[in-house]
Amino acid sequence: MKTKKHPNEGSSLEDFLQEDGNLDAATLIAVKRVIAWQIEEAMKKNKLTKSAMAARMKTSRNQLDRVLNPDDDNVTIETLQRAAKAVGRSLRLELS
Repeated sequence: MKTKKHPNEGSSLEDFLQEDGNLDAATLIAVKRVIAWQIEEAMKKNKLTKSAMAARMKTSRNQLDRVLNPDDDNVTIETLQRAAKAVGRSLRLELS
């Protein structure tokens, strides 16, 4: 007896999101989460408190909290660049 295959069997999550029209939004969320995690990990490595990090960035703790919040996508590239610089890293963006 032959079993019926599911139409999405073998497809990737990326294919599914593309078909569903949500790939761009999911990609933006994923990128922000990764950047927030990387900044937080670099802060731990450099033993930086949030107050010290905010001071290095010349910003407020509230703004730093927005940078570190993976669900807050209302952060400018300039702010992300300052955060990267504050932990000795650089921000790299590219079109592909």
